[in-house]
Amino acid sequence: MSRAAVRVLRLGAVPYAEALRVQERCVAAARAARGPAALAGPGAARGGPAGPPGLPAESVVLSEPAQPVYTWGLRGAPGAAAAAALRARGAALVAARRGGHITFHGPGQLLAFPVLDLRRRRLPLRAYVAGLEALVLRLCRRLGLGTARALPPPFTGVWMGDSKLCAIGVHCGNHITSHGLALNCCTDLTWFDHIVPCGLEGKGVTSLSHELGQHVAVSHVLEPFLDSFQEVFDCTLVSSEGPGD
Repeated sequence: MSRAAVRVLRLGAVPYAEALRVQERCVAAARAARGPAALAGPGAARGGPAGPPGLPAESVVLSEPAQPVYTWGLRGAPGAAAAAALRARGAALVAARRGGHITFHGPGQLLAFPVLDLRRRRLPLRAYVAGLEALVLRLCRRLGLGTARALPPPFTGVWMGDSKLCAIGVHCGNHITSHGLALNCCTDLTWFDHIVPCGLEGKGVTSLSHELGQHVAVSHVLEPFLDSFQEVFDCTLVSSEGPGD
């Protein structure tokens, strides 16, 4: 059987809101690719774009946040005073449709938003989250970080000791995924000092650069990341210039 094709959109350094906008277009395209029955979900009345013919229905959106931003999911929204303090440090604040508490996104971090159809893949949500962890663990091994690990539930993400290297927070609507993971490559980790990352008291945050003792830019990990993605999700990646091409 031929492997499923997944479209790769490399946005580069863009505002977090732009990555979200591209992601939502990909979600609409994935939903539309199922046919009229799938368009009963949110956004159907607006006639979400099905995408150009011949392009894969599934996608992965890769970006690096161009400016610092704090985001939170279903829980952990900051209070008014805390939000004002974070804004005073020069960061934006965004509520995101994903699981998880407050975290930080910014320059030096790889954001990966896979838009996959779990129903077609016959993949339970928990197994999908485990797949995201597995692909980052493969990437870490490729980079020489053999001690990276995933922790048992309820913890998610990839860890070096008690410090989180990669955070995971996903949304799944009508079996189509969005959001995904944030991998600290050369992130300024001091931004995490002003929050309790992911709501986990007593845990730290780390980066590839810190663990490897050398500067590791987002651009340096893209290819090994995509190699790991193909292996874990058993797909063929197809490059795309943009969300509408």
